[in-house]
Amino acid sequence: MKKTTQSRLPSSTSKEGQMLASVNRRFFLRSAGIAATTGAFILGACTDKDLDPDTTVNLGSGDIGILNYAYALEQLEAAFYTQVIATPYANMTAAERTILTDIRDHEIIHREFFKAALGNSAIMPLDVNFSSINFNDRASVLGTAKVFEDTGVSAYNGAGKLIDDAGYLLLAGKIVSVEARHAAIIRDLLNPNSIDFAGDDIADSNGLDLAKSPDMVLSAVSPFITTSISGSNLPK
Repeated sequence: MKKTTQSRLPSSTSKEGQMLASVNRRFFLRSAGIAATTGAFILGACTDKDLDPDTTVNLGSGDIGILNYAYALEQLEAAFYTQVIATPYANMTAAERTILTDIRDHEIIHREFFKAALGNSAIMPLDVNFSSINFNDRASVLGTAKVFEDTGVSAYNGAGKLIDDAGYLLLAGKIVSVEARHAAIIRDLLNPNSIDFAGDDIADSNGLDLAKSPDMVLSAVSPFITTSISGSNLPK
């Protein structure tokens, strides 16, 4: 029988100033030379506090569940871009490396932001599975990045209406705008000087980004996460 871990809402939630103060302490990621620590981040995403293989991680309920949902997605993206920079694909240009490094830094900061915000209510580090990605191949890497970024934007859009705390909603809005910038630049790398940066596969006829429910998003990213995740208690 599977065991389930579930996060509980803390007695008092941290507000933006407290969260930012905690995350600011992690800004050494840029100044201390992230390249020297990429291996540690990869290992941390996969082995730190490894879960029992029969354990299902329950994201929780209410706002804490939504924050853990976002935290899970940021863990996945941070692990992916960390691997991309640790093992650059063949003939990666200097410009591409700069762009992908910046995205990696953002995703790590987003991951650490949610970890700090959640405190003891944060889910455990997730195990990732990138076996389907050829990290030596540009098309494979950027194609996967496109999927992750587009999915991330639609995930935040879909989760916004489920957040009760206006402070958390504001923070989610600040993060999704950055994710949308990531999505646009990845699409431009794949199709330079095209209108694909906001193609009709991600924006509707009203010029609005797509919004997807947590169930849809968790199903879409499940091939890349080996840890069993349950969003059964998330708000609907």
